Amino acid sequence: MLGTSKLIAFVATSDPDRARTFYKDALGLRPVSDDRFALVFDANGTQLRIQKVNAASPPSFTVLGWEVADIAETIAGLVARGVVLERYDFMKQDGLGVWTSPSGAKVAWFKDPDGNLLSVTQMKPS
Repeated sequence: MLGTSKLIAFVATSDPDRARTFYKDALGLRPVSDDRFALVFDANGTQLRIQKVNAASPPSFTVLGWEVADIAETIAGLVARGVVLERYDFMKQDGLGVWTSPSGAKVAWFKDPDGNLLSVTQMKPS
């Protein structure tokens, strides 16, 4: 039923100004609108609504992720914009903070200003 409908992604912020700066400047997403309910960004054709809330309670799991062609290049760009990658003691990550999954996909994680866990993934070449 929804397989042909466009997806809208949601995440929450308690500090819209910091979220706007992060998603626009650090991640390079295009702002679409800003009203009393949400910041809206275009994430390569997917609408990302960053809901304005009094207190954000981010989950401990990944809430948004992007598939990238070159994870090392993407990480370099993010780090140059002040993004800090997450490191986990329970998984083996390389010097850049990249974990290679059992499927061969390479994944790295980082948080937005509200603590929402985001990721970038380079899929294993076919």
